[in-house]
Amino acid sequence: MAKRSSLSIRIVEGKNLPAKDITGSSDPYCIVKVDNEPIIRTATVWKTLCPFWGEEYQVHLPPTFHAVAFYVMDEDALSRDDVIGKVCLTRDTLAAHPKGFSGWAHLTEVDPDEEVQGEIHLRLEVVPGTPAGRLRCSVLEARDLAPKDRNGASDPFVRVRYNGRTQETSIVKKSCYPRWNETFEFDLEEGAAEAVCVEAWDWDLVSRNDFLGRVVFNVQRLWAAQQEEGWFRLQPDQSKSRRGEGSLGSLQLEVRLRDETVLPSGCYQPLVRLLCREVKLGTQGPGQLIPLIEETTSTECRQEVATNLLKLFLGQGLAKDFLDLLFQLELGRTSEANTLFRSNSLASKSMESFLKVVGMRYLHGVLGPIIDRVFEEKKYVELDPSKVEVKDVGCSGLHRPQTEADVLEHSAQTLRIHLGALLSALSRSVRACPAVVRATFRQLFRRVRERFPGAQHENVPFIAVTSFLCLRFLSPAIMAPKLFHLRERHADARTSRTLLLLAKAVQNVGNMDTPASRAKEAWMEPLQPTVRQGVAQLKDFITKLVDIGEKEELDLQRTLSLQAPPVKEGPLFIHRTKGKGHLMSSFKKLHFSLTTEALSFAKTPSSKKSALIKLANIRAAEKVEEKSFGSSHVMQVIYEDDAGKAQTMYLQCKCVNELNQWLSALRKVSISNPGLLGSYHPGVFRGDKWSCCHQKDKSDLGCDKTRSRVTLQEWNDPLDHDLEAQLIYRHLLGVEAALRPRGRAGPASAGAAGPPGGPPLWLGRPAALGAPPPRATADVRPAPPNPCPRRAPCQVLGDPRCAFGSSLPLLGEQGLGLSWAG
Repeated sequence: MAKRSSLSIRIVEGKNLPAKDITGSSDPYCIVKVDNEPIIRTATVWKTLCPFWGEEYQVHLPPTFHAVAFYVMDEDALSRDDVIGKVCLTRDTLAAHPKGFSGWAHLTEVDPDEEVQGEIHLRLEVVPGTPAGRLRCSVLEARDLAPKDRNGASDPFVRVRYNGRTQETSIVKKSCYPRWNETFEFDLEEGAAEAVCVEAWDWDLVSRNDFLGRVVFNVQRLWAAQQEEGWFRLQPDQSKSRRGEGSLGSLQLEVRLRDETVLPSGCYQPLVRLLCREVKLGTQGPGQLIPLIEETTSTECRQEVATNLLKLFLGQGLAKDFLDLLFQLELGRTSEANTLFRSNSLASKSMESFLKVVGMRYLHGVLGPIIDRVFEEKKYVELDPSKVEVKDVGCSGLHRPQTEADVLEHSAQTLRIHLGALLSALSRSVRACPAVVRATFRQLFRRVRERFPGAQHENVPFIAVTSFLCLRFLSPAIMAPKLFHLRERHADARTSRTLLLLAKAVQNVGNMDTPASRAKEAWMEPLQPTVRQGVAQLKDFITKLVDIGEKEELDLQRTLSLQAPPVKEGPLFIHRTKGKGHLMSSFKKLHFSLTTEALSFAKTPSSKKSALIKLANIRAAEKVEEKSFGSSHVMQVIYEDDAGKAQTMYLQCKCVNELNQWLSALRKVSISNPGLLGSYHPGVFRGDKWSCCHQKDKSDLGCDKTRSRVTLQEWNDPLDHDLEAQLIYRHLLGVEAALRPRGRAGPASAGAAGPPGGPPLWLGRPAALGAPPPRATADVRPAPPNPCPRRAPCQVLGDPRCAFGSSLPLLGEQGLGLSWAG
């Protein structure tokens, strides 16, 4: 059983930010920190005080995190970036909003005395002495302190204060992981101060000392406990008055915390078997669970439910069958061909998720070169005469300014070139398209053709395919390439307009150049010859795409499975530790590739790769202190070589996003390795000691804890079958709750009649879906005994009664049992 926390983060926009540049504007971006650890950096929006980002992230964290903070920064090319302000949301605040925090939040001033981090290891005890006793405080060590000096470290010491007396430790130079092992004693007096304060400070020779954090203990509690020892989180000094709220602008955020307790796989087998059986039987079977989920899922959570279901069926090898069932359900209730798959139904949302999870690499291969060319050219492109601004274009020839007609003609020519290149790339990509995608489109094509036969509906099967391929996959990626990982930054205003017009042209081709699409925006007429030619190309492409037999599908899947696609790849600088010299002098740029087998490198992306580290040998992947290499974007991979000896490799990334993406990928693929480290050294062993904690033994235990559970969710993540099953199960509990107010029967008691050997699942068909059979029964065989100490009623959702009372047979000896009356 494992507890997992995740944060869904959407950074929407900012408004009324203060101007930081001499031009009266700013170049804002956001840094997201969890417990002062930077994990996300948004793109910079240039020259604006009201930036729009619209970036979404999913972060997986240990349940013990304390706060997430959003720092709005102003990017400067020549000096250090300015801090505009921050918004901090504690874990308690997020837990108080089960549906997530959403709205505008005022930016507050960033006070150095509040920017604290790290923990301190203390032992406090009351010992005999004076009539009231003596307080003994042992200051042992600290870790992950805030770096306050320009060298990326601090010179920390600790000040212990009680009843007007102050004692201080020695100063540890250039370390955020100091060890003191010093003890102080104070006489306890009745009626004296009731608190003892332990403060960490950074010593400075010239300027004032910097505050690093504090921990306050209640003396009465110490009297009762006699002794207290452990790692204590440093807290800020919040006694200072703040600048008026709103004077630094505001940030619009959507943040949702989700805590899940995921049980062993066996506990979810009855539910998984039931869902798989229903999908295999399709619309001919007695199952009604998926139609029930579709009917009762709200618009707000439909995308999430669709993604969870899709990933579960991907893990079971039934994604194609699941989507086929949804296609049939939607076709069964659609009477007009022109409305098919145009709504945000479960089928549409599931297909969107399917294409992103399975087809993203294919998308990059088709679209990548075209998007790169648009960004590099930065041409002014406009087809709408009402929006043409000739002054932005310049001259068409020697000293001759361009006319509006020139602009429109050149724009049409540019778009024709881009659209033609895209359609040609698409036409050549049939074999590159993943086999499961081709097979799914084949099923969709066949189902639509069966539902809408006849010459008048000749184009409907093609439009059904393009409604997903073009309208929900290619066009959104063209309009927002950063959100599909095609570019690292958002496009500027000029490039964005080009991309938007290109996306519209792709939509027109996807709509098969219908009169309705032509009449919508008449100024797109100059592209009509290319669009008409593109329709013919696209139909030919789809015909070849769906022309895949079962044998060819199996051959393609077998070929793709042998190729082990990379989980992450890209250029990195490798640092080599040689002798006692400074490590910055020894580094080399190489192209790295991480697969499910090894971390490899090559001189160029096309060169032959050499295996560097076997995946099974990785023991940790962590960040390195800034002072170690003069850069904050260095990570270390700790592994065992073939002789079983511990080795460390240092890799430098170009930015914080790239750093965290590599760390996340390495942690995901090695999470099941035996012998993962619980602690590590964030510094380097240079000369005769560690730069972080100054220990002289190279094999000494690490001075900081590893963060192997901090990862970012991405489209190419390994599937987590148990988590997906838990999320679906949780949703089903919500469905059961939604049925009650509508007059449906609630869950049967644990003693409900059913087939012997396991709890039954009675499923009634919702009235909206037509009359049900007399009663549909699915026999859920017992799961292996549940090792979880919690017996029914289960407490997996945090409520002792699981919100439904002890009558619901949830997660007990027999695994999952769900029950509805028909």
